[in-house]
Amino acid sequence: MSEATPPPGPDFTQGIPASDVPAEGVLAGRVGDDAVVVGRTADGFAAIGGSCSHYGGALGEGIRVGGNVFCPLHHACFDLTTGRAVRAPALAPVDRWRVDERDGKLFIHEKLPAADAADPTDTPDRHIVIIGGGGAGFAAAQRLRELGFDGTLTMISDDTDAPYDRPNVSKDYLAGTAQPEWMPLKDEDFYKEHEIDLRLGVTVDHVNAEHRTVTLDSGERLDYDTLLLCTGAEPIRPGGPGFDGPNVFTVRTMQDARAIIDALGHAGPVAVVGSSFIGMEVAAALRERKIDVHVIGHEAVPLQRVLGEGLGNMIRALHESHGVHFHLGRKATGYEDGAVVLDDGSKVAAATVILGLGVAPRIALAEAAGLQIDDGVLVDAAMRTSDDDIYAAGDIARFPGLDDTRQRVEHWVVAERQGQVAAAAMLDIDEIYNEAPFFWTMHYDTSIRYVGHASEWDDVEVLGSIEGKDCEVRFKKDGRELAVATVNRDKASLEAAERLANA
Repeated sequence: MSEATPPPGPDFTQGIPASDVPAEGVLAGRVGDDAVVVGRTADGFAAIGGSCSHYGGALGEGIRVGGNVFCPLHHACFDLTTGRAVRAPALAPVDRWRVDERDGKLFIHEKLPAADAADPTDTPDRHIVIIGGGGAGFAAAQRLRELGFDGTLTMISDDTDAPYDRPNVSKDYLAGTAQPEWMPLKDEDFYKEHEIDLRLGVTVDHVNAEHRTVTLDSGERLDYDTLLLCTGAEPIRPGGPGFDGPNVFTVRTMQDARAIIDALGHAGPVAVVGSSFIGMEVAAALRERKIDVHVIGHEAVPLQRVLGEGLGNMIRALHESHGVHFHLGRKATGYEDGAVVLDDGSKVAAATVILGLGVAPRIALAEAAGLQIDDGVLVDAAMRTSDDDIYAAGDIARFPGLDDTRQRVEHWVVAERQGQVAAAAMLDIDEIYNEAPFFWTMHYDTSIRYVGHASEWDDVEVLGSIEGKDCEVRFKKDGRELAVATVNRDKASLEAAERLANA
């Protein structure tokens, strides 16, 4: 039986020269079987666990900015001194370790106790209500408690599942490689211990901003002092005949994915309508299950609107090499007699149809509450709406972008970060959302990371090889860099995020 390979780098228990630790970055090594990174601070040296608490990324392969260390996989961020998860998608801290300095050498042997919790805010009579059980809502609830909020905290979700890792719904969970028990962001005990009143399968009927009340579909009314709207988005369904039938599915929730998995028992191919990120991820997930997949998209090149022609063609070729059939430049007009009808009269046989046509923000509650709306709920950089007592985050929030335009971005990490920013703002802590939006998309063994926001561009700079899946693609307009997509250059993605945020 082979022994597990220890983490790379020097054995800190044996001591290393203090001079080996870089002036600005971190040095990765190990203590026994634990990965550890050590870095210089104003007070000397600090060390924390070297494996990201999100997906286990190697922090030593990321970058350090000030007192924070960023994971190269999904841009999670940790405080080098405390080990706290500063920025999503990591929602749990990493261990911190004692660093002993003797005779010019550093020794690390033991873990330190967890950092002290924040002092209570002394607002036990205050009630914060969060509507939405996705990334923004959960991240806000957790951060409120982390920051010491000691009032009543109610979280309302129309989903029947407790908050879970939504990006995996169209990736590993649908592919069957992520087990159901891996999906929840936290277990039931978390909500009890943090006194979060989580209400699942509950729909909000309306919000009365004047009287600061939330009325549920049951008729129950909740008074709030501060409200956070994280109502997310709704998958778009085409208006053609048959698209509301029993064998037609959207992909948004775990319940959606379970229904699709159950339907895959039927013989016959699957048609994915839409060559969006969700559509293409679904195609990859189903091919992992050896399902015959046909993708129908109105674009000539998949994902061209976001990633450009070069990356779009690479993704198409990748999918075709795994057996996916494409019907591009075509619009699906209906589903009848076991086939999707296209706008040129041709048909694509399909026992099951999955819609991947994008989503629309769920803003009905915000509109009824009288909030300012413009392709989403208008918020400032602290996620505050036109009503001082109401905040909005995630897919519905239209926020000030780094390029001085208003943006609404439908990405998981963006939603989580905006929820964390809103939580701080609700407690009068000075924090704003001024980051380059980030997302990642997975297709078989190829992952693309994207930072920034480029709705249009006039120049594309390619570093490396798109065909070789080793590249950095920079999207620019009027000479200004707006977004960067990378393939197998994870550190470059982190560096691009910092570059865009500080341009």
